[in-house]
Amino acid sequence: MPEKPEQKTHVHGAAASTAVEPSPENAEHEDAGPEEFDDTAVAALMVELEAAKAQAAEHLDKFLRSRAELENARRRAEIDLTNAHKYGIERFAGELLAVRDSLELARTVDIAREDKVALQKMHEGLDLMLKIMDDAFRKFNLTVIDPAGAKFDPEKHHAISVVESLEIPANHVVNVMQKGWMLHERVLRPAMVVVARAPSAANGDNPAVNP
Repeated sequence: MPEKPEQKTHVHGAAASTAVEPSPENAEHEDAGPEEFDDTAVAALMVELEAAKAQAAEHLDKFLRSRAELENARRRAEIDLTNAHKYGIERFAGELLAVRDSLELARTVDIAREDKVALQKMHEGLDLMLKIMDDAFRKFNLTVIDPAGAKFDPEKHHAISVVESLEIPANHVVNVMQKGWMLHERVLRPAMVVVARAPSAANGDNPAVNP
């Protein structure tokens, strides 16, 4: 009777031993699963990585091209601006060449030796030159300021003197000493004028004019 408990214990231990220790086939099968899963995940990540690299390279290429185009545009703008400053009056200068040539030709006239007919022709030539110059001025929106008899305008006129006058209304231009010029809507040079004021006995000094 005492030997029976020992057999049960031995059988129980054998059974436990069999359940705990896996067979070589089962161990190989269990190890194969995780390895196969890891290789697939790594392969997928490598594909994604290569795609990301290709996309990054494409974006970098576009960025470099855009930066190069922007730099070229900036350089072209600088060149255009420089040329505009250097050659902005090219057309205007071309229009004045004919005037310069005519003036140079008129300068060769010997007044002491020429008769009145020759001098008259020279004056006609000067009138023609003035006409050519005025035409050139009009092409480039240069307009004369000739305010004789007009009301004094401090924006366009510069009063160099004030005189009393009974004929010319007070604060009006009596005489134009030098004509002014405008470029488009901007005063290029104000007209130099003499301005009228009422006689002192009547109105006193005219404070509106500051010669």
